[in-house]
Amino acid sequence: MKTSKLLFGLCAILVAMACGGPANGPGNSPVLPKDLFQAALDSVNARIVRNPNRAALYDDRAQVYLTVDSLKPALRDMERAVKLDSTNVNLRLRLGDLYYRMVKVGNAKGQFEAASRLDPSNTSAILKLAEIQLVLRNYAKSMDLVNDALRKDEHAAHGYFLKGWIYMETGDTALALSSFRTAVEQNTQDYPAYIMLGKISAARHDPLAEQYYSTAINLKPKSVEAWYNKGMFLQENGKDSAALDCYRQIMKLDSNNALAWYNTGFIRMEHFHDAEGSKKDFSKAISLAPSYTNAWYNRGLAMERTAQLDSAAANYEMALTLDPNHALAAAGLDRLQSKGVRIKIREGKGKGTMAGQ
Repeated sequence: MKTSKLLFGLCAILVAMACGGPANGPGNSPVLPKDLFQAALDSVNARIVRNPNRAALYDDRAQVYLTVDSLKPALRDMERAVKLDSTNVNLRLRLGDLYYRMVKVGNAKGQFEAASRLDPSNTSAILKLAEIQLVLRNYAKSMDLVNDALRKDEHAAHGYFLKGWIYMETGDTALALSSFRTAVEQNTQDYPAYIMLGKISAARHDPLAEQYYSTAINLKPKSVEAWYNKGMFLQENGKDSAALDCYRQIMKLDSNNALAWYNTGFIRMEHFHDAEGSKKDFSKAISLAPSYTNAWYNRGLAMERTAQLDSAAANYEMALTLDPNHALAAAGLDRLQSKGVRIKIREGKGKGTMAGQ
């Protein structure tokens, strides 16, 4: 199955990869409570005072800073550590990861290259370089590096994961699917690979998508992403009640998630034909995300269906104020105007009067 389009917003996801660091980088440091952080910091500071030229101690302090997402002091310490022990491959890799996490891609690349020169057999360094080439859209270079790493270690799951990304970016979803499957065969805990398997399968209307998302949820039960993707797949395949269960779970995990409320309202209105009940869901989505154009539109549609025509017009007007090219909102105003409803936005007397909750 070939396609010339970038599927699933891959560009945006690659940016997220760059911001979060390589998949096996330092982006998942455990968060310490303030008192424990300070105790850990005091401890390592005392050791640095006693041994100011020991590189490992600056590495330790950097990891402490990362537990509270304090990137700049962590970077200073990692740079100091590498300066003190420039032949240490692991320090180079951690410094590169930190640069990558801070979107200093050129600096990260330099550290990974240095690590690879120090230890040409280090597959981690090669795969980090491959990931950077992927982010830079140098797909041939990225694939060459991945293949080099896999020749050194045929069980390197992240190599197959990156292959999947390269194939997705270059439009071959069949090979992407195969690569992501190999990734999870090599590492059954590979959450990102299960997410991608779910997305590809969902696009193909393959029932396996539900299984892949369920596995991702088992690996990360608090992942809003996995719950939402599963909910959308179920919603699009006629399993409304199960989809609503997913959205309710999202609401428990993230009470400010407007998408869960919006999708719940959509199912209630379009699938259960409960326009009256859906208004509360759309209103909640709007309260959480006031610029959520489709929530304004659909609340207007629910109001139109429950004969609240003036309020429906006000909601359509707001949708058009947020997005002047919103065709459905414009069509809604046309319908209401033909019924004699006053459309203020077209009279030039106001743009986007908000309907009451």
